[in-house]
Formats: sequence, structure tokens, C-alpha cells
Amino acid sequence: MEEDKKTNSKKLMGKTVVSKAGKKFGEVADIEFEIRTGELISVVLKNPTGYAEGFELEKNKNNQLIIPFSAVIASGDYLVVSEEDIV
Repeated sequence: MEEDKKTNSKKLMGKTVVSKAGKKFGEVADIEFEIRTGELISVVLKNPTGYAEGFELEKNKNNQLIIPFSAVIASGDYLVVSEEDIV
């Protein structure tokens, strides 16, 4: 990946998470990753919406909803996820 296309994970904190259709899921509380490889595993949500809760997403050990990082398709003003890749 080119240097200018990389995003510092701190810049993702607090971003609003939305679907491609613009449905709000909540905000980024944290990013979970594999320590040994650096592979991004999931996005932890804070302030989840009823829409997100209706997806029956997995929860982490702190009972927070998580979205697999593989569902993330874009990052800018928002973190955009593909609903098809969540389930």
C-alpha cells in the first residue's frame, strides 16, 4: 500500500460507522488486531444504533458490538461497511 493511502488507526477512533446505503451503525470505539501479525480483526462500536443491534453482531468480552474488519470498504469522513460482509 502506498504511504499516502495508509490511515493511522487513531484517526479512525470516534468516526461514524455507516453502511453503503448510509445506515448508521454507531461510532468506532476501538480496533482489535492480531498482535503477532498486525492483521486488523474487528471494529468495536460505541453508541450502537438500533439498526446495528438488529444485526445480531458478535460481541467482545466487554459486551460491545463488533464488526469484522473485512466488512470495511472505505474510510474518510465515515467508516463505510458492507452489510453483506457483516453476516
